[in-house]
Formats: sequence, structure tokens, C-alpha cells
Amino acid sequence: MKKEEIKPNNISHKLTFGQEAADKLTGFAGSWTFIVLLMVLLIIWMILNSYFLISYELGKPWDPYPFILLNLILSCLAAVQAPIILMSQNREAQRDRLRTEYDYKINKKAEREIQNIQKELDEIKKILRKK
Repeated sequence: MKKEEIKPNNISHKLTFGQEAADKLTGFAGSWTFIVLLMVLLIIWMILNSYFLISYELGKPWDPYPFILLNLILSCLAAVQAPIILMSQNREAQRDRLRTEYDYKINKKAEREIQNIQKELDEIKKILRKK
């Protein structure tokens, strides 16, 4: 039987700085830490602006209700995050395709080896039956 080595192609190749940054940002943006931190910052923003709006002696709020500046910041955050998340998902899909191809090659090799073993067993059976 011929021994055939199967090597995974580029499953864990070196990532560029942008790809690595996108993966790290996506990992952080999809975490509970980010969600909780964002919610806390939003609540603080709204409370401070509402408090300044109510108490005139402290001064004018920098972003009065309906918080248009906050809306702009959140829209910009979403506009930047969406393509970064898509880049990370595309790269993950590419890695999945490579893993699938690698698994397919391993399965084909295993199938060939099983067929060879089956042939050898059939030959052994024939020899034993003749005796």
C-alpha cells in the first residue's frame, strides 16, 4: 500500500494586520463586555444630558433630547462595524471551505485504504477456503 500524506493548505496561514485587527474587533464587539459597556455609556450620556437640561445653573447640555449627536455617533459606529464584521465572517467562511476540502481528502484517503484492506481480506479468505 502506498502511503499518501495529506497536508492542510493554508488553514492557519499568517494573517495581515487588517485581518487580525478585524478578527479582534469582531471578537470584542460580539462580547457581553462590549454590550454592557456600550449600554452603561449610553445610559450615562442620557442621564448627564437630561440632568443638564433640567438644571439650568449647571449649564446647557451638549446633546439635548432627542440626543442627535449620540445618534450620529452610534450610526458611525454601526457603519464602521458592519464591514469589519463581514470581512471577519468572509475569512471564517474561507477557512471553513479549506477545512471541508481537507476533510474530504482525508475521507477519500481513508476510503481507498479501507478498499485495499477489504481486497486483502478477500484474498486471505480465498486462500483459507482453498486449504
